Amino acid sequence: MAASRVFADGALEGRAALVTGGGTNLGKAAAFELAACGASVAIAGRRADVLEQACDEVGERCSWVAGDIREQTDAERIVSTVLERYGRLDFLLNNAGGQYFVPAEAITMKGWRAVQRLNIGGTLAMCEAAHELAMRPAGTGTIVNVTVSPHHGMPAMAHTGVARAAVEALTRELAVEWSAAGTAVAGIAIGRFATESLRKYPAGLWRRAALSVPIQRLGELEEYGYLVALLASPLGPAFSGSVVTLDGGLDNWPGPWPPDELTEDGQVPTEERTRPA
Repeated sequence: MAASRVFADGALEGRAALVTGGGTNLGKAAAFELAACGASVAIAGRRADVLEQACDEVGERCSWVAGDIREQTDAERIVSTVLERYGRLDFLLNNAGGQYFVPAEAITMKGWRAVQRLNIGGTLAMCEAAHELAMRPAGTGTIVNVTVSPHHGMPAMAHTGVARAAVEALTRELAVEWSAAGTAVAGIAIGRFATESLRKYPAGLWRRAALSVPIQRLGELEEYGYLVALLASPLGPAFSGSVVTLDGGLDNWPGPWPPDELTEDGQVPTEERTRPA
């Protein structure tokens, strides 16, 4: 197993982590980095074949458990399985989520409820299961919920914008409510990453995605893994109640700076100031 490029060998040794949506893309990248830092990692999702393949890729520190986080009984079973295997659960990454590309006026009630049930209901079910079954009894643990940047609106994905905003509010509330029990709750708001999932959207969208990020590139999956590992470390509880934005400046300005329409010969014009008489 390759060592981490950022953290010291064994930085997370002796710790147990659970990653939902861990079979593909960002979730798998997080599992790779957690395992590289020495943690025992369980990945969860609905498709056993995908999980098994990802587990083989991550290596011997990784195991998998299939289940549907939208179902409370499955959420509890997933957490219980991790406890049976590792005897503890120090870190939960609520990475699983989803949405689809659709104008707001075309969202059906069925589609709206499906997105809310997965992103909000599934996240809450996993938070409650991890807290009640593992972290509260142990008096310690960190939960990280994944949301989406930018925070100033998500055209053509209003349903997930609403859901992710709710998850951020939930994160802050639970951080306060569970603090006395030793459970820390934080969030990661992700921008646009070079994932396979991005390519499921219209080609014109993902080909221009990098140009809408101020640093002019998509995020690398490994960068997400590094932040997850940091939050899984003993430093993680200090971030409780916070939502860390990892988006290359997208939340600040959705496009290259300076924009073409504001420049003259490639430069931003300077307005001459006048003093009052």
